[in-house]
Amino acid sequence: MPDDPDLEVYKAPPSRTPVTESTSALPNPVTFIQTVFNYVIDAPVTFVREWIERQQAKNKSYYYHQKFRRVPDVSECLEGDYLCFYEAEAQWRRDRLVDQQIVEIVRERLGACKQREGPNQFQNCAKEAEQLAQVTKAYQERYGDLGVHGNARTCLMKQKHRMIEEMKAQENASQ
Repeated sequence: MPDDPDLEVYKAPPSRTPVTESTSALPNPVTFIQTVFNYVIDAPVTFVREWIERQQAKNKSYYYHQKFRRVPDVSECLEGDYLCFYEAEAQWRRDRLVDQQIVEIVRERLGACKQREGPNQFQNCAKEAEQLAQVTKAYQERYGDLGVHGNARTCLMKQKHRMIEEMKAQENASQ
């Protein structure tokens, strides 16, 4: 078999684009519009965006994992100190959200264990079930019966009443 193909048998296909002989053709308007757009709109916007990104890269702030300092409880606020009341209320709301998430995570772990273990779930998921019972009991003791409009002050009053009831129960048991 010969190495070079026969050019007369295998002719090259004709080119599809016609060759223009005139050099006085107008520039393509699409190319002109793209160039104008690039220099007038895109380049300044890109420059400003990159400048802002450089400024933000200098002082990184991570919006997640925000750590709030612990503020005094409502019981520690002085009378008429509304800023302290507000901070204590915000702290209480954050604590309530954290406790809700803890209950939800433990519930998801129990569900995953039940799914994984199948028929042996009562035997193999007893630890998770006990943990869920403890967490929900603690959550119910602290936040139960507060309703949707519960706040730090009503939660404090609930704790106070529970402590008084426990003291009365201890007095009755000792007599």
